[in-house]
Amino acid sequence: MRLFSTSLASMAIALALPVPALAEEAPAAPAMPAVTEQVPQGAPKLIVAIAVDQFSADLFAQYREHYTKGFARLLQGAVFAQGFQSHAATETCPGHSTILTGVHPARTGITANSWFVPGIARAAKEVYCVEDENDPKSTPEAVTVSPGHLLAPTLGDLMKHANPRTINAAVSAKDRAAVMMSGHDTDAVYWIGDSGFTTFPGRRAGKAAAAENAVLTQRVAAGDGPLPVPGWCGNVDRATPIGDFTIGTYRFPLAAGDFKAFVNGPRVDTATAEMAVRVVDELGLGKDAVPDVLSVSFSATDRVGHAYGTEGVEMCVQMNVLDQALGYLFDQLDARGIDYEVVLTADHGGFDAPERQQLRGNPDAVRIDTALTAKALAAAVTQDTGISVAKGPLFYGAGESGSVWLSAELNEAQKAKVTVALVARLKANPQIAAVYTEDELMKIPVPKGNPQDWTIEQRVRASFVPGRSGPVQMLTRRGVVPGKASPGKVATHGSVWDYDRRVPMLFWRKGMTGFEQPTPVETVDIAPTLAATVGLSAPAGTWDGRCLDIDASEADSCRR
Repeated sequence: MRLFSTSLASMAIALALPVPALAEEAPAAPAMPAVTEQVPQGAPKLIVAIAVDQFSADLFAQYREHYTKGFARLLQGAVFAQGFQSHAATETCPGHSTILTGVHPARTGITANSWFVPGIARAAKEVYCVEDENDPKSTPEAVTVSPGHLLAPTLGDLMKHANPRTINAAVSAKDRAAVMMSGHDTDAVYWIGDSGFTTFPGRRAGKAAAAENAVLTQRVAAGDGPLPVPGWCGNVDRATPIGDFTIGTYRFPLAAGDFKAFVNGPRVDTATAEMAVRVVDELGLGKDAVPDVLSVSFSATDRVGHAYGTEGVEMCVQMNVLDQALGYLFDQLDARGIDYEVVLTADHGGFDAPERQQLRGNPDAVRIDTALTAKALAAAVTQDTGISVAKGPLFYGAGESGSVWLSAELNEAQKAKVTVALVARLKANPQIAAVYTEDELMKIPVPKGNPQDWTIEQRVRASFVPGRSGPVQMLTRRGVVPGKASPGKVATHGSVWDYDRRVPMLFWRKGMTGFEQPTPVETVDIAPTLAATVGLSAPAGTWDGRCLDIDASEADSCRR
């Protein structure tokens, strides 16, 4: 079953063109460039694209010696330890949007997990990245999920356009992860909803979802004890106080019937791997001469990182469960005799709780100044300018690195005056590293070259979408963590700094000659690299990235 009945030829936005200013209505899906398919001799029958949410290069380096299952196999392949989500908007939706489109968020149109549209004709001004906000039934609490905001085709979209027999499927605990990696022309897309795996409105979930949901229901109803702690977790198994609670020693016991705890802990990665295998069986992925695509995004690392930080026993337990989940997925594909090529990367990195950072030699790690919230900034700017608004807030966003949007009640003269005052207030705060306006950013070309060397403004430009990003961009200094700590929310990501931008990129296929490559590469390099292995040829300008030669033998995998 296809999500859209409209033909690809009718899609209105050309991939190779700059992203235009966006209207409030949902944009048309991207038109396909003139791709051609010539399946090379020995091309894999299945591409398995894996994203591990919040899996920083730092976590990979810290735990790689302890992996014995799935990661152990990937470490035999092509290891790019210095991959980059090059842009500033280091969040789940923008990061996932780069992996199989091969373009930066400035071209995918996905500038954040959500953005504000102050003039939208509904009470809730915030729009979710995979929401059809034009559906009157869609609310922040019950979103109508759609890929409509994604302006670039994915590898699966392009492969299906070249050969409709290609199967394009995706599985994740998060809707935005599955949708961003699969794209517009899909055969099966699953994420976990209120009670189990679900899919798009109007699309019937298949037998795979019914079977896995039955298993999940039984597991949750039965509950479970604490998860085992590997011996190599000992050095991180210690409590860190944060206010009136602690982190660092939790082992994820599962109370009977607690579905929320199940989906927010390591066990959800096991369920994701199981669901992926069920989808392989139901759709017959990798069973004919036409290569298929399976996208799998594992979400638990992100949920554990937010709730407990990255440096306690919780993350150590999670790394062990993730490794086993990957091992299960690969073993099941092997048992089915499928010739597959796998890539694993991440949508962004992450930063530990600043309270623990301070105890471990980082005095610059702090929580964000409350003067940088939208409410506090609005009060200060109103004091400076005398300008206020009658109905909604003066500013939306703020309080973290990224966009600030202005009230739709302001006229152009007021917007100009307010912007000047806002920029001045931001630049005067010692926690702010840089401030840019839309006019300044749009004078900067979308950057190219080594992502490690990009300036802050280049990083911001790579994820700035005019008409969707806020007209003022505030970038916090290294180590500044947004939000007040509370049980279940102690750490995050989203900055322009290396701990949020650097991610591993690992490629493996049976029989390949592996290697380790420290040169910085980008996640936008993944799509053209995989396209080469399946013989998909696309016009110049289709990708922001480049094909990587992922075989250390004399053969060039980019020129098969």
